Amino acid sequence: MATGISDDLPDVAGLAERWGSGVLHCPYCHGWEMRGRRLGVLLVSPLQVHQAQLVRQWSDDVVVFATVPLDEAIQRRLRARGVEIIADPVAEVLGEGVEVAGVRLRDGRIVPVDAIFTMGRARANDGFLAHLDLARSVTPLGSFLAVDMTGRTSSPRIWAAGNVVDPTASVPVSMGAGAMAGAAANGALVEEDFDLAPAQYWDRRYAEPVWSGRPNATLVDVVAGMEPGRALDLGCGEGADAIRLAQHGWDVTGIDISPAAITRAHAAAETAGVDVRFIATDLSETDAEDAYDLVTASFFHSPVALDRTGILRRAATRIASGGRLLIVSHAGPPPWAPEGHGGPHVFLSAAEEVAALGLPSEEWAVEIAETRAREAVAPAGTPAKIHDTVVLMRRAFGDGA
Repeated sequence: MATGISDDLPDVAGLAERWGSGVLHCPYCHGWEMRGRRLGVLLVSPLQVHQAQLVRQWSDDVVVFATVPLDEAIQRRLRARGVEIIADPVAEVLGEGVEVAGVRLRDGRIVPVDAIFTMGRARANDGFLAHLDLARSVTPLGSFLAVDMTGRTSSPRIWAAGNVVDPTASVPVSMGAGAMAGAAANGALVEEDFDLAPAQYWDRRYAEPVWSGRPNATLVDVVAGMEPGRALDLGCGEGADAIRLAQHGWDVTGIDISPAAITRAHAAAETAGVDVRFIATDLSETDAEDAYDLVTASFFHSPVALDRTGILRRAATRIASGGRLLIVSHAGPPPWAPEGHGGPHVFLSAAEEVAALGLPSEEWAVEIAETRAREAVAPAGTPAKIHDTVVLMRRAFGDGA
């Protein structure tokens, strides 16, 4: 945002009409053009004393129209430099068109001047963001958006630069702040692209149906003897495992980073006639108040960077006392895969999976840690065996979640 400010001018007839021509605000911006002429300063705030002193640098003939009281020390300071002070109220600014010819006082007197410097009240043009309640800095010139050194506001997705942040910033200063804010915003979007890469990758994968719709046979086998409770299916994909659990009495939540997969999972659950809560979200996001009796993660691999172990650890903290964590993973690439297949995948053994999780042994018991073979069909239609790693860990009964 670089919307600048509006100047709310003193309520003096003829002033606003000549703003920016015969009525000026900045001795640095306009002093050279007005040098050596008879210059007035319509002083409406003690803050303007500095402005009057700057105007005196451009002309020996300066008159201050003091609409607010000035203490004796300030008056002596101005008069010492030959500045005339008029304390009578100002009624009107006179002139032809946008040019200034003089000032008419309320008592009828006319004081000739060639230009007038004054100060409006700076009002930031940021009202359209008021509902966001962004942090502000209160200054003698008003209230403005607070930003860090890059121009970022208290919102992580809004930057601001220029006079909307600093009413004293000149054009070059505002340009520099704008360049910094633009670079920072671009940098944040670049970081976001990388943060979102896993979700974008999997959403593309799920643009068309990916899996058969059949549940993971190993999960079905391991869970068969468990008492149904609350279950969380991490990386639920198109929902087959979650639906199977729900059909056998579990209260199931399935989460996946792919909205496309979740849409398909909702449809599959509706077709199956079961109630499953499916959520498209970051896989590390689980409801802080929830405690689950079972957390499952089947073939939880990703060819793009994903903090797999961190996600599993965080999910484990949501498992209730006596609850279980079930991980079914590929033990290696399928036998029909070409040499070197796997890309960034790290195929862990059961022991390596347990070690990577690093769950405290005094709180977690390993019930299953093994490699299982299952029958499969290769793309060419020939039979094959695939090996899966299976880890089942149980949280001790006690003061857990």
